[in-house]
Amino acid sequence: MDRNQILILGIVATTVGAFLWGKWRHDMVAMGALLLSVFAGLVTPAEAFAGFGHPAVITVACVLVLSGALQMTGASDVLTRRLIPASAGPTVTIAAMAGLAAFLSAFMNNVGALALLMPAAIRVAQRQKVTPGRVLMPVAFGSILGGMTTLIGTPSNLIVSGFRASTGVGGFAMFDFTPVGLAVALGGVLFVGLVGWRLVPERERVGVDGFDIGAYLTEARVMESSRAAGQTLREVGKTLEAADAQVVSVIRSRTRHRVPSPDRVLQVGDILVIEAESGSLATVLSGLGLKLVEDVPVKAPEKVAKEAAREGGDAGTSVGAAVEPVEVEAGDRGGKVVDDGEAVTLMELAVRPGTDLIGRSATDIQLRTRFGINLLALSRQGRRSISRLRTEEVQAGDVLLMQGPPAAVMQFASEYGLAPLAERSLRIPNARQAILATVIMGAAIAGAALGLVPAAVAFATGVLACMTFKVVSPRTVYEAVDWPVIVLLAGLIPVAGAMATTGAADSVARALVKGVAFGSPLIGLIVILVVTMTLSDFMNNAATAAVMCPIAIGTAGELGARPDSFLMAVAIGASCAFLTPIGHQNNTLILGPGGFRFGDYWRLGLPLELLVLSISIPLLLKFWPL
Repeated sequence: MDRNQILILGIVATTVGAFLWGKWRHDMVAMGALLLSVFAGLVTPAEAFAGFGHPAVITVACVLVLSGALQMTGASDVLTRRLIPASAGPTVTIAAMAGLAAFLSAFMNNVGALALLMPAAIRVAQRQKVTPGRVLMPVAFGSILGGMTTLIGTPSNLIVSGFRASTGVGGFAMFDFTPVGLAVALGGVLFVGLVGWRLVPERERVGVDGFDIGAYLTEARVMESSRAAGQTLREVGKTLEAADAQVVSVIRSRTRHRVPSPDRVLQVGDILVIEAESGSLATVLSGLGLKLVEDVPVKAPEKVAKEAAREGGDAGTSVGAAVEPVEVEAGDRGGKVVDDGEAVTLMELAVRPGTDLIGRSATDIQLRTRFGINLLALSRQGRRSISRLRTEEVQAGDVLLMQGPPAAVMQFASEYGLAPLAERSLRIPNARQAILATVIMGAAIAGAALGLVPAAVAFATGVLACMTFKVVSPRTVYEAVDWPVIVLLAGLIPVAGAMATTGAADSVARALVKGVAFGSPLIGLIVILVVTMTLSDFMNNAATAAVMCPIAIGTAGELGARPDSFLMAVAIGASCAFLTPIGHQNNTLILGPGGFRFGDYWRLGLPLELLVLSISIPLLLKFWPL
């Protein structure tokens, strides 16, 4: 190998290692790989950012917007409500939900499809008396399987299509992936629905009831001698933060003010409901000169949620003034405390991969000041915590227990792209918009499938139509795009191109052919599929496709075979991330809500990947002969 080949292979190996390490976001790693390639002279400055104009990148961005329109208008909600069985047993219900996830993922963003179905999956688990994870994992895997059935089902398919176009024979059509992908998806869905869900470890999800924060709520009175008297809650909060505590409500004149304003001035006689660990409580009381309200039962938020549920609500039900007053000592012994009339909800929010909240704490984002809500507890891989909440850095897959006005909680969830786990009511702001979103998406798919216009043009036209008919607002269009994925794709496309132009991909292909495939096209096809599946379990699927496509094309050339079957093997393998929680965003998203641990995925994932291998190889040979 010459110098350039060694350099590009070194950059690719370093990039893969950085992906596996997970220290930096995928888009940062991809951009670093691109810039290293430019500085090494492997990619010209003029070509460095050509990836941002690549048809695959444009198509991914537009599909994200159109699938977001289906969610925002409620069109996908209608489909979900009508197709989930109401009275079937767990096997039929789980199979139906996994199938629905696969269908939605064929035409919309995989993560969006899963986020849409997660509240329903948790409700189904409760109704069927199974642990939530036994429903969530099949649904997540179904959404991943569905992505391999169409050109727009997942970004990796678009990457594969782009590399086929670079060979001079044009990209794949909309439904070229369907013959193999649909059979694999159907087989996988039937397996996880009929048999596989029983292989999922039974992990109890840490729900509202399970956070057990009541033992950490304490009432303390502001006395005449208290330093807190005359201070604002913001000033008091500085002392509380040092002891890792917070005020969750204030009782004044028999009225409970939940999530009070930071500018509220405390008065003598006020009772502060403080959330703190027992070890830090003494520091809080002495530092502010507060006095415990002895022998006073406090109705903790999760107990309120339970009562609301018995009255017809759920974990996301408003628990404000409608709740029965709590007997406490407030000014006059025996007086009743009533809420201030503002509806307050407890809601669990799952942290999606890639959200701006990852790596930041409640203090960093000024949660209380900006949104007027409380972070009461956090669950991470089945472990619950209320300690160090204000400084704890959030990770992907965490479940946050939030308290505050419903609109404020949902604003927070929307701004940071968090997935509510409470069942949402069906809201279609305008039935006309829902119909328009469906028609526009269908027209864009038809235009691309029939070859009337290129896929990027078809879906870009669909986005413009959505904006013209006010199905989505201009601001929403840009919020719907997953920009880290766009940067990832745009950064890796020139790097993957450098592998081909330097001959590094051919060198790797020759090594595979001689050392592993022994000159057999069939063995070479299996090797490409298995290597791609393995990488996809630890790397982003689009990054996996970008790395493997040049190698697949080179391997096909060395073996004298057609590249289409090898590229299709890459597409299938890139959509088979079932062994770990980090291989696909959907696996990470269910980590907290399912109470899973890192090693729980392979129990269902390994037999599923073996099934995919056994189904896909014969079908690849049939529909894409070597």
